[in-house]
Amino acid sequence: MIDDVIDLRPRMMSVAYRMLGSVADAEDAVQDAFVRYQTAGGVSSPEGFLIRTTTRLCIDRLRERRRREYIGPWVPEPVVTVEIKRESALAESLTQAFLLLLERLTPDERAAFLLRAVFDYEYAEIGEVLDKSEAAVRQLVSRARGRLGLDGNRRFRQLRHERKGSLNGSYRHTGRAT
Repeated sequence: MIDDVIDLRPRMMSVAYRMLGSVADAEDAVQDAFVRYQTAGGVSSPEGFLIRTTTRLCIDRLRERRRREYIGPWVPEPVVTVEIKRESALAESLTQAFLLLLERLTPDERAAFLLRAVFDYEYAEIGEVLDKSEAAVRQLVSRARGRLGLDGNRRFRQLRHERKGSLNGSYRHTGRAT
């Protein structure tokens, strides 16, 4: 059962890491999603179930994090890679800056924004993941863009293009399966 969906793990890790900013937390969320998949039985769309479950688990963890009191700024943990080059160091610092920007968003805004802007999901698909209407998802994405001070989607189109198909050891964009 798990053997059939294990190749979804990189995409699940990418979603979870971008939402949570921690490799350990992302791995926990992905592992929990796989456990729920095993116990669910009769899942008609394994990919949809696993991405939706991973996203919901991340949202729950983010809400729990906000309830805890923490003094000081949150800084995302860097992803450790075996071989670090100058280009990857720059990319890593940009990834950390991106994660810090995402801290401005509510958990639902973060999930909707990432799934739309980075992973290129349709609004209807995001609505299914978040259990919200398409209009509500559009509003979440719009609010997220406003909070991040983005002018349209141009910056993220370029980001998607540059990262398309590149996992690069740090759970970057893996592209959408067609």
